Amino acid sequence: MKRLKINQLIIILLVLVMSSCLTMEKKEYVFKFTGKNSGTLTIRYINLMSTSDDSTDLSKQDFDELINNYINGDQIKQEYPTATNIRKQLFELNGQLYAEVVMDFQNLESAKLYQYDVNSPFMLCLTTEEDTENFVESNGTYGGKNMPVVFWNKEQKELRVTTSITQPDQSTKSLAEPYREWKKK
Repeated sequence: MKRLKINQLIIILLVLVMSSCLTMEKKEYVFKFTGKNSGTLTIRYINLMSTSDDSTDLSKQDFDELINNYINGDQIKQEYPTATNIRKQLFELNGQLYAEVVMDFQNLESAKLYQYDVNSPFMLCLTTEEDTENFVESNGTYGGKNMPVVFWNKEQKELRVTTSITQPDQSTKSLAEPYREWKKK
């Protein structure tokens, strides 16, 4: 009987943890070349939010995840392992929470860019999985849903792309309020 209660408690905790998700409305990528295939990548995470399948507000837990794993943690370094000089900041703009990460890259691979050869365009694969990043706009050319790659002329020195992730609705809650509380501390 005691074991059954412990198992039930574990299941309830897992449901609570798994029913929320740290997400954002959009992401903006800006690649600025400062040398041959090296430069600076800025990623702006727009309108950071918590999503939930039920009415439980887990925005505080998602904000804690943001702080612990991304701002103070090494999640960005795991996603971009060969990038250097990584700088991170959180800020509020128009009542929404933003995060910005700026990093240096010494080669295209460090920034997740690709170029077949020196005569080819620069390329960035967004993803082939549904329900992840969806193309919104770019100063390059998007290959479409069957070829989710953005192509830029090899002569361009600044590459831009914006993607959408999650549209705000009744299942989302802005992380601006937990940010305000955190900032007061």
